[in-house]
Formats: sequence, structure tokens, C-alpha cells
Amino acid sequence: MSSRASKAKPKPKPLSKKRSWWSLLGYSFVVGLVILIGYCVYLDAQIRDLFDGRKWSMPAKVYAQPMTLTNGYAIDEKQFHRYLERTGYVRTSGTQLTAANTGTYRQQGERWSIQRRGFQYIDQSLPAGEINLVLRRGEIQQLEFAQQERQTVILEPQYLGGILAQHSEDRELTRLEDVPAELVAALVLTEDRAFFQHYGVSLRGIARAMLSNIRAGKTVQGGSTLTQQLVKNFFLSSQRSLSRKINEALMALLLEVHYSKEEILETYINEVYFGQSGRRAIHGFELASRFLFGRPLAEVGLAEYATLVAMVKGPSYYNPRRNPERSLERRNLVLTLLANHGVINTEQLQQAQQQPLTLANKKRLQQQSYPAFLQLVKRQLQEDYSTTDLANAGLNIYTTLNPEYQMQLEASAQSHLANLEKGKPELDGQLQVAAVISDTNDGAIRAMLGGRNSRLYGFNRALDMRRSIGSLAKPAVFLTALNQPNYHWGSRVDDSPVLVEGPDDQIWSPRNYDRQSHGRVTLLEALSKSYNQATARLGMTVGLGDVVAEFRRLGVTEPLPEYPSLLLGSAELSPLIVTQMYQTMAGRGRYAPLRSIDAVATQYGDVLTAYSSPPEQRYDSQLMGWLEFGLREAVRSGTGRRIGRYYGDAIAGKTGTSNDQRDAWFAGYDQKRVGVIWVGRDDNQPTPFTGSQAALPIWKSTFSSIGVHELKHDAGLVMAKVNAQGQLVGKGCDGDNYPFPPARLEPAPRACGKWNQIDQQVKKWWQNIF
Repeated sequence: MSSRASKAKPKPKPLSKKRSWWSLLGYSFVVGLVILIGYCVYLDAQIRDLFDGRKWSMPAKVYAQPMTLTNGYAIDEKQFHRYLERTGYVRTSGTQLTAANTGTYRQQGERWSIQRRGFQYIDQSLPAGEINLVLRRGEIQQLEFAQQERQTVILEPQYLGGILAQHSEDRELTRLEDVPAELVAALVLTEDRAFFQHYGVSLRGIARAMLSNIRAGKTVQGGSTLTQQLVKNFFLSSQRSLSRKINEALMALLLEVHYSKEEILETYINEVYFGQSGRRAIHGFELASRFLFGRPLAEVGLAEYATLVAMVKGPSYYNPRRNPERSLERRNLVLTLLANHGVINTEQLQQAQQQPLTLANKKRLQQQSYPAFLQLVKRQLQEDYSTTDLANAGLNIYTTLNPEYQMQLEASAQSHLANLEKGKPELDGQLQVAAVISDTNDGAIRAMLGGRNSRLYGFNRALDMRRSIGSLAKPAVFLTALNQPNYHWGSRVDDSPVLVEGPDDQIWSPRNYDRQSHGRVTLLEALSKSYNQATARLGMTVGLGDVVAEFRRLGVTEPLPEYPSLLLGSAELSPLIVTQMYQTMAGRGRYAPLRSIDAVATQYGDVLTAYSSPPEQRYDSQLMGWLEFGLREAVRSGTGRRIGRYYGDAIAGKTGTSNDQRDAWFAGYDQKRVGVIWVGRDDNQPTPFTGSQAALPIWKSTFSSIGVHELKHDAGLVMAKVNAQGQLVGKGCDGDNYPFPPARLEPAPRACGKWNQIDQQVKKWWQNIF
């Protein structure tokens, strides 16, 4: 073996430790950079996906019926004041209103001036302008709008609330150009003075915050920019951690790359959180202004702007309702910042700082919640719209609710139930109530009461309760008879005890309320006095199946048991269904489905669904006018005479009381509205009250407050004489006058002269003898 071959191969020199660490560091840097870039791409996609699409879930906004002013419109001063206050108008003592006073009104004796806001109503964009009118003796006269005579002027509807998204966020969007310059300046000076200079993250702000925190020995100041706050609100939690702060900084930088300062600021103004109103989260300066001051942002002043900006740092801590002194101190600090930077002058500063916290009446704001009615609105909407659309698409829902009717109905129910329970400790707090008021012409629901506590979200008795309707069923029985050729109001029916054999050898034997029998009575007397025995005999004679058919024709879609007890109201129906039934009667045979909505539109005024439709004429109007005569008599001299003493036959209606007085009802109507009232106990136990004692007074009190419109007796009926046997007779004969549709009059009988009367009397004696 050669010496060359025997030499050992040289070993490779090991890499130095220094070079190894640098290589590892370089490799880690490249990998980390790739991961960071990938992560930034991911964050960037998240940001752009939200900001380029719909940023917020916008709840559907629900509005009441607007007030349409016309010459001759009936309204008293108190009602008019309440309407203006509910819609956020502020009364002023100024002698002259200008366009700058939008949302204000003044009254000088009979003369009123209102500086109406511009607003969107369904598909109409109605401009701002001054309304002048004279309100004299409860009627509007000399109506002018923008100094021009007008036949009608619409006042904006009251906002009832929103159909909230999953997180219950609510907001009203506003454009940056519509936000007052002083508010924008106050926000930037207070929260992020370098907003227009930095790129999403302020190193100077972070350093200043760290120094302040070190000096204080605790966290007293944050270094987040407005952009970082916006990122945190949109994408991140409020948890304090290093990873969240890093994410926040990266996303803020990316946000500033894609969007202008103005876009970011506008988004922040609409997103910032101002606290809770129950389960409703208040977001954005516009909604916060309405929530705190009862007015839109454009109608409040410098002191209010500063109050709102003061709350940004801590909505609960600086809440002016909970902590007025703390809020006032920070508000004045914000105003001082504006003065120090030349945004306002010394005089403006002093005036604003001297102003008290002018907050809207929280009780009045809470009274704008109508849970029973809104529950019906949601149900009817869900037939056409998904829950997602209602919670996210920013729709405007224009409803039929009249807040004045609702307020009077609630007040009447509360007062009367308290009177009923007075001196009866066993009933204290036990009585409940449900009620519906609708428009006779088109079925629009104007008020609804789902229970005694009208602000409680829960079981809605007006919609979901099913109780025996008692004598409210009787008009269907008498309508069935009047629809047959051999019956009229003067026809006679036997009011003696009835025995009907039912299934399993059961015997149905109804009795009159007074436990008395009244012999042969007219149909008019049987209905007005609400005789059970006479009604049962009549119903069995005309046919139970025909009576059920009339219930259906009147609008009852619920299952109805075809038992004789149905004739006296054993059917269990809700107040809403009973209202539908009486709606058809009040509409002279026109069936108009009950509805709570006029229209659904986009926020831009594009109508998606209109809910009003022409009524269906299901009955001859003269026939229903004939039935109405009996219902007017029931109020004038029958079981409803408690109200007849005041209104005579100006209204029509029927009391109802179920077995053992478990349910007390009254259904009545005037020329314009139907009202159905139920009073009873949730446990279905008896009460000591009838329909005329418990339900009718609530109807009377409510309709007295909102105004009764007298029925027009123009059904084309003619009066004809009926004798004691219920037969039509001619002139000169003994008998009483009853109304008839002309088509139902038989050929006129021969006149009853003196000898004819003697002849009739002889025949009567002869019949008695034999």
C-alpha cells in the first residue's frame, strides 16, 4: 500500500456556531414572514369582505299610523300635544318658527305652528315645512302648509321600535356630511387628536399612554386610535391580551390602506356603542341622540354633542341618567377642549357649560313599546318575510296602530279593573283583560291589549287565548233566521225551557240569566234581552248547520263544535277572531281581513308589499243593516243599556257572559271602529261580573275618550206593522212597527177597518172557546 493511499482524508471543518444561528434565524425570518404575509392576507380578506358589503345587521323599523290633518279633523288640544311629543317635537315659546327650528311647534291660543321635519312615508318623500292651523272646539280649521292652503297634511308617524337582529343591536345610519362639524371635532379631539395624521396606529399615542400608566402604577390610559377602536368593535373581543392588541394593530393598518379617513370616521360614528335599553343595544350617535334627548342629531345643540362624545369613553360610567354629575363634568371637559382648539368661542363655551342635562323623559320613551301589537305585526310579516330579512335588511314597516287609541284603551282597562277589585281581596290582581280595536272600513287594527300589564312581553291574550264567547255568538243565530224568508224582527219565538238530548244520553237544558221564562217573545226582544231559551229554540229551528255556516261567512276560521251549546257561545275563540266576526257586521257585510300592517318598504321608499286590499262583500248590505237594528236595540234598551243611556242607538253591540261568569265580553261598534273587550281570570275561575259589568265599561270609557262616531241609519229599511202573532198587517190594524228591507215585505195586506178589527176579535174569541 502506497504512502499516498495510507494518508487519512481530511475531515470537513465544522460550521461555526455563529454561522449556524444566523442561518436558523434567517430561515425562521423567512418562514415567519411568509406566515405573517399569509395571516395579513387572511385579515385583509375579513376586513374587505365586511367593509365592501353590508357592515351592519339593520333591524326592520316599525312605525305607527301617521296623523293626516284635514279641515274638520276631530282632535282636542291634549291629544294633539301628545302626538307631537310622541314624535319628538319640542314646544317652543318663540314668536316665529324658521327652517332652523325643525322639529318644534308653538301654540298661541287657537293658532298652532309646526315646523315639520322632512321624512319618508312608504313611497312618499315628504319635505320639511311650516304647518299653520287653527284648532277650535276640537276641530282643525284653516289648514296651511308652507304658507299654502292644503286639503291634507301628513305628520310623521311615531317610531314604535325595531325587529332586532340576533345580537339585539339597533342603530340609525347617518352620513358623515350630515353630522354636525362640532361633534366630529369633539370626537377627534377627545379620542384621537392625530387621527388625520397616523396610519391606523399611533406610536406617539402608545408611548404617551405607557408613560401615563407607569406614572399611575396602573392602567389609566389607552393608546388605541379611532381606527383601532373601530376594529375592536367590529372584529375582536374586549379581552385585554397581547395577541388581541397585535391583531388590532395589523387590522387597523390594513383598514387604513383600503379606506379613506372619512369612510373610517363615518363607520365609527355609526358603530360606537352607547349602552343598553332593555335587551336593545344602542349603537351610533344618531340613535343615541334620539334615545337620550328624544330628538334626531340635527335638532340638538352643542351641549348635547359634547354629552354624547363624553359617553364614548365609558357608556355606563358616563351615562347622564345614572351618573349625571360625572357626565356633566366630562361634558364640560369636552367643551373646554373645543374652545382651547378654537372650534368654539368663549361665549359659546359659557352658554353650553351653563346648560343643564336636557334628557328626554325616559318614562315617555318606554311607553313607545307596544308588545302585544308588535307580536301580531311580526306574525303577519313572517308570512311573507324571513326572520333574517326582518332582522338584517333595514326594512321600514308601516303599521296601522293609533297610539292615542292604544293609550286610552290601556288607561281605561287599568282604571276599571282596579275598580272591580276594590273591596274584594280574593280578586286582588287576579282579573285580566284583552282587547282589540279595528277600523270598520278596511280591517286595520288601531289598538291591541294582550293583558293587564301592557308593557309585558309574554302571553298575548288577544291573539292566543281561547275562551267561551257566551252571548257574543247570538247575532250569528239571529242573522241565520233573518236570512230565511219567514223571519223578521217581529216574528215570535217561544222562550220556555228547552231540553235537547245529546251524545251519551246527555241532556242540554239552558236557562235564562234571570232564571225566568218569558213566553212568546219577538226576535228583537230575544236578542236585545239576550234570552237563552228563545235563542236556543230559534237556532235549533233554523238549523245548527246553517248557523255554523254563518259563523264561517262572518270570518270565523277556527274549528266550531256542531253542538246545540254553540248557539249560546260554547265556542272558544280569541278576541282577535271575535273582532273579525263583528268587523264583518260593522262593515255592513264587507269582509276585510284584520291586519296590522299598511306596507313594507325599503329605506329608500321602494314598496315591497302593500297589505290593504278591497273588502269582499259577503252579505247584502240591507240584510246587515237589518241585523244592526237588533244590535242597536241591544244597546239602547237591552243588556247593553248601561252604555245606551249615553249614546242611545248611536252604536251597536252585544254583551257576552259565559257559564258561571268565567268570561265577560262586550263587542260594539260605531260608524268608524269596532271594539272587543274580554275580562276574566287566567285560571278560568268564576268571577262575580257579567259582560255589562266588567267589559262594557272599558269599551265606553275608551270610546268616550277617542270619540264616538254615530252610526248612520241609512240601510234603506222601511217600517211596517206586525201584529201580536208576528204577522205583517196593513194600516189600521193593531200592531207595532218594525224595520224591513223592501224586498222582504210581502204584498200589502188589506187595510184593517173597524169591522175588520171586530171580525178579528170574534175569531179570537171563537178560537179561545173551542
